[in-house]
Amino acid sequence: MLWSKTLIPTTREVPADAEIISHQLLLRAGLIRRVSAGIYDWLPLGWKVLTKANSIIREEMNAIGALEIHMPALLPADLWRQTGRYQDYGPLLFKVKDRRNSEMILGPTHEECVTELVRAYVTSHRQLPLTLYQIQGKFRDEARPRNGLLRVREFFMKDAYSFHTSLESLAKTYQDMFQAYVNIFRRCGVPAIPVEAESGPIGGDASHEFICPCEAGEDVIVQSEDGNYCANLERASHRTEGEYRFADAPSVASDNLKEIETPEATSIESVCRLLKIVPQKMIKTMVYVRPNDAPGNRFVVACVRGDHEVNENKLRRLVGPVELADEKAAREFGFAIGYVGPHIVNSLPVTLVVDADALMVTEATTGANRPFWHVTNFSFSAHIDRERAGEPLVDDIRLVAPGDCSPSGSPLKFSKGIELGHVFKLGTKYTDALGAVYADDKQINHSMIMGCYGIGPGRILVGAIETSHDADGIIWPMSLAPYEVVITPVKFEGQVAQFSGELYRQLVNAGIDVLLDDRDQRPGVKFKDADLIGIPLRIVVGEKGLALGQIEIKWRTDKSPTNVSANSAVTHIVEMVNAKRLYPAGAASAGG
Repeated sequence: MLWSKTLIPTTREVPADAEIISHQLLLRAGLIRRVSAGIYDWLPLGWKVLTKANSIIREEMNAIGALEIHMPALLPADLWRQTGRYQDYGPLLFKVKDRRNSEMILGPTHEECVTELVRAYVTSHRQLPLTLYQIQGKFRDEARPRNGLLRVREFFMKDAYSFHTSLESLAKTYQDMFQAYVNIFRRCGVPAIPVEAESGPIGGDASHEFICPCEAGEDVIVQSEDGNYCANLERASHRTEGEYRFADAPSVASDNLKEIETPEATSIESVCRLLKIVPQKMIKTMVYVRPNDAPGNRFVVACVRGDHEVNENKLRRLVGPVELADEKAAREFGFAIGYVGPHIVNSLPVTLVVDADALMVTEATTGANRPFWHVTNFSFSAHIDRERAGEPLVDDIRLVAPGDCSPSGSPLKFSKGIELGHVFKLGTKYTDALGAVYADDKQINHSMIMGCYGIGPGRILVGAIETSHDADGIIWPMSLAPYEVVITPVKFEGQVAQFSGELYRQLVNAGIDVLLDDRDQRPGVKFKDADLIGIPLRIVVGEKGLALGQIEIKWRTDKSPTNVSANSAVTHIVEMVNAKRLYPAGAASAGG
């Protein structure tokens, strides 16, 4: 491609609203253009990089026998109502009505649609297992789109779905997909750590995220120092000394509660300052509600130590779907929000869930269950009436924190990262809801067992830039670079133009992706643009060099160029490019 014939609107200015480096460089290098909040044009360079990432994804999906399809972006809302996700996704859904007043949504993901498709055509165990995938635009009405392609309202996703007759079959495909993801990220030149993860609104009973470690990320990776444990913050567990029961709460000599007036002290920090205590001696009490339960059985009270935070995913695994209680509704029920203590269960019909670490705190400070008051000397063993309140649940319901150890005892360390992909074992959540069954060899019907596997190609670009850039611009891996080679004539005229044009033709014929900078610009401008857009190999052709039979070759990451013979330049360049190209589809451990 000739530079003068394409559209590469580079700029030296850093966009004012671009906070992270990938967002800045995607805009400055002319790969994307903002249309509105969370919505972007893909310009020629950006589309080429995205297409290369998608090609790698397709090759790895095809290598494990997945079949590519394309499903509509516009979906009937009724399908989502059948699975309950219409309510689960809530305001994230883009909703429209057609001329018949039927409600439609713009698909944020396609579990319902693909299950309905398979239900229509798969009836026998002989047709399973089956894996289908697509690369398609998705839509989510994010409340705060930010950081360029990291959190957007319209984005591309590779979403794959597998259907099985047994958990063993699902486990095999899950492992094949897991390895395919390892291959994809390695071929794209992007570091990605597989971590245990929560399934979230997708559902399912097992999942892993692939996270690219970098400071711009919104996810937190929790790893053990010995390398044997890795999870995201939402999933991570810490070491405990055994299974806890409420009966294990330490007994205390005194059961007298002392009430202390604490005006305007509604947070752990403000209470600690007022009473001159440490958070480890406080019990934090959070009020949740089961949205689908009857009013008399809706409220859940969760207790953690004052220096800890409730992990709502762990809580949901114990008691089912919950959300933070509406303050007004909770007050009407009898909760003094901001001053709630665990002993509220002695007077209100609620479910009490206690974190194992909180259970062991004695002589604690907690809410007094009336506004502007707290109590001291609280202990679970002394102040929870189990006959009246029932047996409280005790488990690990908190987020891990610095100082914790992994389940095997190794200290945990924390880092930030970007989620690039996610794989799930879904089970029968969607096939049960939509009636997708197969007949076994005795003609007995069973719900198909599903897996779900997603990758964000746009996030691959973000991860690549965040982990590989310098002060001059992007440093693309060869596999993703919009062009593998840029030919930069010092001045595009005469012998220099003739040689550059012939070198360009020969490299293209040899299968090299080449950009020829034929612009009438100063060499410094051309060099800066080439570095900004991140092309791996730059060839400089000048009149003085050609007079000596030489041209300059420089890797994007090298400090200075190397002179090579003009006569052998094509062979030399082809060998250099081929040496940097990453390994082919399905090769799990090869490559560079």
